[in-house]
Order: sequence, then C-alpha cells, then structure tokens
Amino acid sequence: MEQIDIQAGLAKIKSIVEPWHAALQNPPAAQETVLKNLVEIYSQTGYGKEHHAGEVGSAADYRRAFPVQTYETYQPMIARVMAGETSLLLNEEPAGWAITRGTTKGEMKFIPMTPTDLQMRVSAGRAVANYALAERRFDIFNGVNLNLNFPSKIGTITAGNRELDYGYSSGIYTKYVSTHTPVQSLPTQDDIDALGGGKTLRDWEQRFELAYAQCRDRNVTLVGGVAPTALQFARFLHRKHRTYPKKLWQVIVMTLGSVPGINTRLAEPLRALYGNVAIREIYGATEGMFGQQLDERRAWSPNYDLFYFEVETSSGIKALHEMQPGELGSLIVSTPILARYKIGDLILAFQPPYFRCIGRENWLTPLKYGWYELATLNFGRL
Repeated sequence: MEQIDIQAGLAKIKSIVEPWHAALQNPPAAQETVLKNLVEIYSQTGYGKEHHAGEVGSAADYRRAFPVQTYETYQPMIARVMAGETSLLLNEEPAGWAITRGTTKGEMKFIPMTPTDLQMRVSAGRAVANYALAERRFDIFNGVNLNLNFPSKIGTITAGNRELDYGYSSGIYTKYVSTHTPVQSLPTQDDIDALGGGKTLRDWEQRFELAYAQCRDRNVTLVGGVAPTALQFARFLHRKHRTYPKKLWQVIVMTLGSVPGINTRLAEPLRALYGNVAIREIYGATEGMFGQQLDERRAWSPNYDLFYFEVETSSGIKALHEMQPGELGSLIVSTPILARYKIGDLILAFQPPYFRCIGRENWLTPLKYGWYELATLNFGRL
C-alpha cells in the first residue's frame, strides 16, 4: 500500500509539471492551442462576439480583431459584470473575485474568477513540485508549508442576485493549490481569513503570531508567499520571540513572488534569516499565475500551456517566445477572462525559456534594474 501511495504521489506531482515542460519544448505549438481555446471561450461572451471571436483563425486575426486593453479600459466592463451582466466577459458564472492594490492611480483592482480560471491557478504549485522532482527532495512533503499569504476572503460582492467572496490573489492561490498538492499549509487560509482583511501592522502581527503558534513545533520544509512578507515575518520573530526561522526549522525551499529581484536583491537577506534554502520564484498577479522558476537559473519560465503571451517592444508587438535575449517589452496576457490585457510589467528576455520581470512599465525601471544588477554584482547573469 505504501509503495502504491508513493507512486500515486509521484504521478500527481508529474501531472502538475509535465504540461508545462512540454509547452516549453515547443512554445509556438502550445500557444496556438491556447489561443484556439481562449477564442472559443471569448466567442461565448458579449465582448468576444463584439470583436468577432468566431472568425479568428490565427494570431494575426486575433491581433486585428481584439485591441490591447489595460485595467482602466476594462474597468467599466468589469463594473457591469459586477452588477450582474456576467456574460459580457465571462462564459461561466463567476466563482469569486480576486483583488489587489491597483497600479492605476492607487485604485483597488477587482478581477472576476470562473471555475476554469480557478483550475488554472493550481499552476502556482508547479514551482515546488518541479523542485521536488528535479532534486529528488520528496522529504518536502513530510513537512508543512509555512503560509504567510494575504487573506483569500475579506468580504463579499453582490453581483446581480448572487453574493460572492472576494480576497487577495496570493491567498486564493494558496487555498486552491493546497487542495491539489500533498503539502499541508499552516495556518490554513480559513484560519488566516478568520482574522479579517486588515492591512495595518497590528493585523499583520496577528497573522504572524498565528503562524508562529501553529508552526513552531512543526517540521516546516516549505515557505510560500509574498517575498517582502517572508522578510517581515522573520524580523517579527526576532523582535517578538528573540529567534529566527533558521533556528526553528530546516526549511528546504521557499516559493516566493510579488516583487522583482527575489533571486538577486533579496536572496542574501532571505538566506540570512531562513538558512541555506533553495529559492524558487513564482511570477503571477491578480489576473493569473504566469510562470515560475524552472531550475537553479534565476529567472522564471512561462506557462505557455495556460495563457497566451505577447509583448509590446520597441519594434512592435510580438509573441513572448519570439523575444531575443536582452530584449525588453511590456507584457500582454490573454486569460479566460481578459483578452489582450496589458498588465503593466516590463519583461526582460534571456536565453529561452528564461525571463525576468524587472518592474512596472516606467522609464525609470530599466535604470533601477541596471543599478540593482551592478550593486549586487549580477551583471545580467542567470
């Protein structure tokens, strides 16, 4: 029975990463399939019908039919979905809403989620599953994941005649990933949600105290969440309990996201606090989980099997996989909810299939990135 369980566990882990690996071997074919699937979804929505999604047969057709949009231009349509006009953008009834602090004039962004979309968010588990397989570190699954994420539920929205939960995307990812991977997350998202959705120092100290109380005597092998929050938690432990994570646990790997420079600027302080851990970056946003670190190279690789990726470069719009090493572009993603959504992130291409998000789309971002690379003696190295 034990051997059967081990084999079943390996099969499950492989099923999480193998579609990703296959897509990385042939991005054009994977992206063609994804676009076909997305266009089929769009053809069932009001917005898709307005742009003749049913007539799209190629990437060129898609670019001609659908304009590039930002959150500002999508927001009026999202407001109509929130008011109950769900078929405008969705081909399924919404299952909930993801929110984050917006990048547009500091506004909160609201993104609807469908059952199809939620299934895709399980890809957030690919980073740890891939690490375990590559390094044969299956002892990760004998421990628990120290969950330092934001609440997955902080309130409800009345959309038409339905009441739906809304919460932060990082917490939503963890809530759904934990049901598909063999690592138990503590505190659970339900426990975190019960503390409320506040963002003050006191709110975070309550969450940190909960994490410490539930995990101090457990075998923590994995830390997942937002990179700055992981640093804040470690400093809280020292301030409040006069200890550090590396003194409490033998953490094997940290899967972290939300900011650029996790493997460069933040790696040294993270290891000073957590020990000699492997760091695996995940790249995602409220709108979806777009990629994760493939190996020890300090960059992420796209989920070509799930989303359709384009970039706006100095030479025009092209497919993400067509970028040349050293080329910079503004990312445009297509998800089951949003067609040709300009997310506002600047992407730097390395040798395929490696990319970095260097920051928000701003004239100052490349200069800041260059300074960080110089200051940390990275000089563009993977």
